[in-house]
Amino acid sequence: MTLSFFDQFASPTLFGIPLIAMALALPWILFPSPSSRWLNNRLSNLQGWFINRFTQQLLLPLNLGGHKWAVLFTSLMIFLITINTLGLLPYTFTPTTQLSMNLGFAVPLWLATVIVGLRTQPTHALGHLLPEGTPTPLIPVLIIIETISLFIRPLALGVRLTANLTAGHLLIQLIATAAMVLLPLMPMVAILTATLLFLLTLLEIAVAMIQAYVFVLLLSLYLQENV
Repeated sequence: MTLSFFDQFASPTLFGIPLIAMALALPWILFPSPSSRWLNNRLSNLQGWFINRFTQQLLLPLNLGGHKWAVLFTSLMIFLITINTLGLLPYTFTPTTQLSMNLGFAVPLWLATVIVGLRTQPTHALGHLLPEGTPTPLIPVLIIIETISLFIRPLALGVRLTANLTAGHLLIQLIATAAMVLLPLMPMVAILTATLLFLLTLLEIAVAMIQAYVFVLLLSLYLQENV
């Protein structure tokens, strides 16, 4: 029986029970928890160094009001990186290929940045809807355009993450299928295809990390406009 290429994006079930909750909870088990020892092992030190460097880089353009979001942004970054990279393993499921889940992350966090801006500095937050020096006849049109662009931000966040991961998984499956079909017919071409598949897999590992970073970075830029 030939399965559809899109079956890999269906949520796995066992005895009719969706296993997406297990896929979401699994990444947290893989990271070592902090200990009370004076000296940690190398993995804990590497994890702490990465978190510190990422947090410093992310919060560099933000003022002190935005530093309260450090724990949330860092946790989201580690969570997305782990889910994206684990989804590249065989016989696994990538929850971030589901648009509903990505929008579930993007919409509340984007809405929180907007609410923070309206609470702390409403004049400055509303001022983004109308650029300074706009001619009077263009004011209604620009307000409508800027409002639409404001509400498109969470949709763009979710669609960007979903589209990049989905396209990468489909390419890997297409090239892997081509390599398996060509192996008994044209072995040399199959070897070249397998080499291309290996290079594409390395690229997808980089894409999985970069897309998680871009997701959190754009949220921090939205927050920067409102704090």
